[in-house]
Amino acid sequence: MRRMVEGGGIPPKHLDASSGTVEDDATTTQPSLTQAAPLGSDAGHDGAGDPPPANDDGQPASPGRRDGRAGDAASGPEIEFRHACMRGVWSDRTLHERLSLERLIRDEKGGNAYKWKRVDPAGYRLAMGPEVYVSPAKASDKGSVRQLGEREAVLIPSGQFAFLCSEEIVRVPDDAFCFITLRSKRTKFRGLVNVSGFHADPGYDGRLVFAVFNAGPGDVHLRRGDELFAIMFADLDRPTLNPRSADEAFHGIPSDLIAPIAGELQSLAGLKENLDEVRDALDERVRFMEREVAILRWAVALILGAFVTLLVRALL
Repeated sequence: MRRMVEGGGIPPKHLDASSGTVEDDATTTQPSLTQAAPLGSDAGHDGAGDPPPANDDGQPASPGRRDGRAGDAASGPEIEFRHACMRGVWSDRTLHERLSLERLIRDEKGGNAYKWKRVDPAGYRLAMGPEVYVSPAKASDKGSVRQLGEREAVLIPSGQFAFLCSEEIVRVPDDAFCFITLRSKRTKFRGLVNVSGFHADPGYDGRLVFAVFNAGPGDVHLRRGDELFAIMFADLDRPTLNPRSADEAFHGIPSDLIAPIAGELQSLAGLKENLDEVRDALDERVRFMEREVAILRWAVALILGAFVTLLVRALL
């Protein structure tokens, strides 16, 4: 507890484990931390089925404050207790502890997919998963969600959108919040940009789906199992009362996401390719017309020669 209090950014305290009190450096005794409302509980309720008490104005009390008034939800030791639990973004030590014990990173069979080598100083690396969708560069390239085999590769042309999903199933605890992003070395430096959300809400339990756009000058080649994504966990002051439900999670790439980009998308590379095709077709037509003109000239020359020959013979 001393480490949590010091890590929360409040003045150093000395916890007396026998009495349950917190003493500061001036030996001032505070009320017991056990008097604070438990994390995740509604301190304003008298019972499980009772409505919250009304405040002085006769309005129902706010769940964020005992008396329902605006402002701080509590004071004194309760605020200190909440600050003690607010440690910010999880460090590598916290990630090792919680990911290994709470099974926040799972595989398809529900087993713990946590790998200690993927833990960064303040985040965890996730791999590209079994499904991908790439928007068509041409009308003839239309397709649907593609299933990838182990270590199978996929190409995202320049100027095209794609949906990628994570290999792992991620569960966000009710007392945490996640930031998700693409890894710079693997994707961003090659022109791939994340154009979807950058967070996962408390209670989310499913695969992470990323919408990306290839803004680079060339094609981007990806492979299933590559560590393309990064996730960072951060503490909430208390567990949320409204976590994400199970039906809000993704377990693959849903069809309603790909519908808006299922048509042909004209990128700069695609426009250049179309112009090249038009130029080649025009060049071929010009060469054909040149051949036709040459044949016509040859035929006219023969006809004129024959006519002159007949004319000379007639005169002689």
